[in-house]
Amino acid sequence: MPGSCCCVKDCHSRSHDKTGEKVDNGVKFYRFPKWRKHHGKSVEELTRRRQMAWIAAVRRKDLTFNYIPPSKRVCSLHFYSGKPAEETLETHPDWVPSLHLGHNEVKANNIERFLRQERRQDVKVPTTTQNVGTWAPLVAKCKTKDEQEGVPHTVEVVLSDDEEQMNQEDIGLLRTIDDESTEDVMSDQRRHDEIRNLLEEHKHLENEFAELKLAEQYLKDDEKVKYYTGLPNFSTFQVLLHNVMPFLPFLPHGEAKLSHFQMVLLTFMRLKLGLPMEHISGLFGLQPATANAAFEDTISVLYACLASLVSWPDRERLGSSMPQQFMETFEGVFTVIVECFDVSIETPSDVEATLRLKYLIGISPQGVISFVSSGLTGCMSDREIAQSCGLLDYLLVGDIVLAGRGFDVEKSVGMMCAEVKMLTNGRHHLLPKTAEETKRVSHLKPQIQKVIGVVCNTYKILSSDIPVRMIESCEGESVTFLDKVVTVCCAVTNMCLKMGSVPAGGEFLSSLSTHG
Repeated sequence: MPGSCCCVKDCHSRSHDKTGEKVDNGVKFYRFPKWRKHHGKSVEELTRRRQMAWIAAVRRKDLTFNYIPPSKRVCSLHFYSGKPAEETLETHPDWVPSLHLGHNEVKANNIERFLRQERRQDVKVPTTTQNVGTWAPLVAKCKTKDEQEGVPHTVEVVLSDDEEQMNQEDIGLLRTIDDESTEDVMSDQRRHDEIRNLLEEHKHLENEFAELKLAEQYLKDDEKVKYYTGLPNFSTFQVLLHNVMPFLPFLPHGEAKLSHFQMVLLTFMRLKLGLPMEHISGLFGLQPATANAAFEDTISVLYACLASLVSWPDRERLGSSMPQQFMETFEGVFTVIVECFDVSIETPSDVEATLRLKYLIGISPQGVISFVSSGLTGCMSDREIAQSCGLLDYLLVGDIVLAGRGFDVEKSVGMMCAEVKMLTNGRHHLLPKTAEETKRVSHLKPQIQKVIGVVCNTYKILSSDIPVRMIESCEGESVTFLDKVVTVCCAVTNMCLKMGSVPAGGEFLSSLSTHG
């Protein structure tokens, strides 16, 4: 329907009738005042208070400070003078609508008090009939309390004949208004309380909405970041997002909207918590196929950006930062700690055998992952994997390799100590040292246990059943999607170590700019 209508409860004022014809009843309609930013602090605060005061006065559930539809208007019947006052006149009775609001929470403003304040500021009413303000008749017709007590005032007023015949009902209304200033204070306090309650309710609804949508505001709590992603804090998450966001794709046209922030969060929830994709798609309100596509796209981008963080260290730099116990035990000989872990692959219910892949990672004594293998068949022993995965190509003859129980050597000690040697065929081999030599380094067991298992313990996806499609080779690449997942988990583990020593993320940023 064309035209405007009043949004105040039980007010039926309209500018046009049902047939679309304009109603000439003298009623005018006014928009809600806007919060004017960037006009100075005082203007910003004043306009903000006024907008909140209008919302509190009208009391509509569909109106909030952040959402006022342009179609919502307030008619002139709710103002003493028939229109809103100037925004700078905060004590003016019509600074906020107060008449016929359908509730009694907002009391009528004290008009006489406003007029006295005007006189105290030595503001005289103009002497020309044409410029006499709407409030001039009220000054002429009503004696204030100060005047009744004999306090002299100078008020020059020239009234027209029509103004002399002001409606007696208006005069009666003015005389019945309580002149005590405490009434105004109480009214202002109630209005402020109402505004505060509205703001608190608005904030509560915003938090509920952010939690429902798993939006950025919900994840700003560092404890939630640790739980959902494994990252140490929200700042680390922001650094990671900032560097991978330019490479993340958008969902195909027609799909549900999923921000880049949510794509990264969705991916880390899958890695850290090992949640099934059906569960994650429900949390984000997506189809499982859409959620899976977002996961695969994000993993590919993370792999391209972060894989360089898993790199073989420079021997001189590694030796200079070698923990003292390792340095004393091995007299400066390079030492690497290896770990093998199995990943279970989902198989059809009619297949009895369980398919498994094995991965080997090499970890420096400082706890940094410096090597990760491709997935190898689970029927190979850990020692066979160590011999064939390419790890020995980075080692020199005489280097020491430490491993846990999985290498089935010296189980009574709980770890294996082996040395890289060259056999007659010219190839490097990993040969176990004697039991006595292995026992000699058994005091290092606590340090080795700290670095072994860190990846699998953090990222539960590696201990859950992996869909069989994830072990297929990626198109045009020599790695499988599961290889990418394992590499990303290792790279993020290293990233967290670096971010722990560089809170601002400088080292991580420089590494991405170099390798990304």
